[in-house]
Amino acid sequence: MDPVIIVGAGPVGLTLALALARQEVPSVVLDEGPGKDEPRLARTVVLREDTTALAERLTGAPLDGLRWTGWRSLRRKQTMREVTFDDAEPAPLHLAQHVLTNALRTAVARERLVKLSPDSRLDTIEQEASGVTAHTRGPKGTWWRGSHLVGCDGPRSTVRKLQDIRFPGRTGVERHAVAALRAELPWEGQALLHRMPPWRTSGPSAGEVTARPLPDGVWRLDWLLPPGKDLVTPELLVARVRETLTGWNGGTTPPYELLDTGVHTVHHRLARRWRVGRVFLAGDAAHLLGAFGTQGLDEGLRDADNLAWKLAAAWHHGPREALLDSYQAERRAAVSARLRAADQTLPLLRGGGGLRAYVPGAARGHDALLSDGHLGRGPLGAPGGHADSPLAPRHLAAEVPVDTPPGAQVADVRVTAEDGSFVRLRDRLGRGALLAVLVAPGTGVWERKHWVGAGIMPRLAAAVTALPYPAELLVAESYPGAAPHTVLLIRPDGHLVAALNGVRPADLYAAAETAMGGASREEAEAGVQ
Repeated sequence: MDPVIIVGAGPVGLTLALALARQEVPSVVLDEGPGKDEPRLARTVVLREDTTALAERLTGAPLDGLRWTGWRSLRRKQTMREVTFDDAEPAPLHLAQHVLTNALRTAVARERLVKLSPDSRLDTIEQEASGVTAHTRGPKGTWWRGSHLVGCDGPRSTVRKLQDIRFPGRTGVERHAVAALRAELPWEGQALLHRMPPWRTSGPSAGEVTARPLPDGVWRLDWLLPPGKDLVTPELLVARVRETLTGWNGGTTPPYELLDTGVHTVHHRLARRWRVGRVFLAGDAAHLLGAFGTQGLDEGLRDADNLAWKLAAAWHHGPREALLDSYQAERRAAVSARLRAADQTLPLLRGGGGLRAYVPGAARGHDALLSDGHLGRGPLGAPGGHADSPLAPRHLAAEVPVDTPPGAQVADVRVTAEDGSFVRLRDRLGRGALLAVLVAPGTGVWERKHWVGAGIMPRLAAAVTALPYPAELLVAESYPGAAPHTVLLIRPDGHLVAALNGVRPADLYAAAETAMGGASREEAEAGVQ
């Protein structure tokens, strides 16, 4: 069968290729560039717990970034909020984007199922019932044949334009001057948001500045710029650096080394369609967001994770239109909700000081909203769930509540695998199989051979074997909010399908069938290898 064609070799395209390979699906990645990224320390990304785990699972190694020790927000001279990261609230990972891209490229170079083609600029897409054909021009211009095609080719996506998909939204929502520098700041290891710093006392330029630490004593600083298109000159940026560092260090400018600068303009856009037949969009080709510290790349990696297992199911087991359609339904809804939240918040936070004069505690409320965006929480920042997905089962008699709502990402607990080894739950994701997790206290202190044939395990193993899609049975000693003998059914991308009270084969089967887009047992068994 033909490989999946991926257009674009940025983090999203490379992540999708590796995620497909993990599920034994070949791909061709068309890179219009030379096959390497220019190092830019002023271009960084912040990854949350789920996207960090995804990238590290696919690259097979920890990413070379810095996990913040905490978060601090100031308004003028007042500390508004301090957060210390721990196991209950894991720290975000901050790294230069080229470091992430290079780690993904290194993993791709080792992967036999991924072909990377540099200097390949797409100019034609043709679809028919059996597949899709793409033509590239350049030194390696040729025709490529694929089962599906995914446009991960950025904001100016050629794939999106060739499919005549509209990309409405707002231009220049926010604009920031950016500097990467090496210096010692008073908040070692902590990210900082400083609103209305006292050394800038009036006008729209009073704004805010954000400092985010990177490895090796490097910091990324972002200054919110006033509306308009005024040129940010090198002299203006150096003056802003010195002024800020002096303000944070009690009137004395500390030694610093300016490493990189830039201007970052935030746009908010959302493609009307994310699927046209066998062609899909992902990442910046499908959406742009980023106001208030939110991270568009986070959402792009979630796009790849969501789409990979669905394409793999279609590649291995035959077309499942409802399953492929659910990619747009789930991911577009999640990103749309974040964009709506940002649009509703923009007038409140960027509309001037009028509301502060009339709403008690407004400054603290504004700080909470901004912190949500930066920390990946709340409507602005939290990863979306899929409770309303067409893949969500309804009316399961044995369904019980746990701390993870249906459709949300599961907690990363320790589980016992089928070979008796202890692994993290997230390590078992993305393998093309559903996961059935039995919550069984006490199993963590006994060897698997002592309990694998006892109690409800044989019945559960038989029920999992009978599911209409490949599934892996795992056992957890505990799960947040789950009673003993709860059975969790989890999608390959880590979203909870349902939590059931004990072994309920009919409900387990129905939940699995719905999660796979309603595929029949005969369709699934015909394609299982």
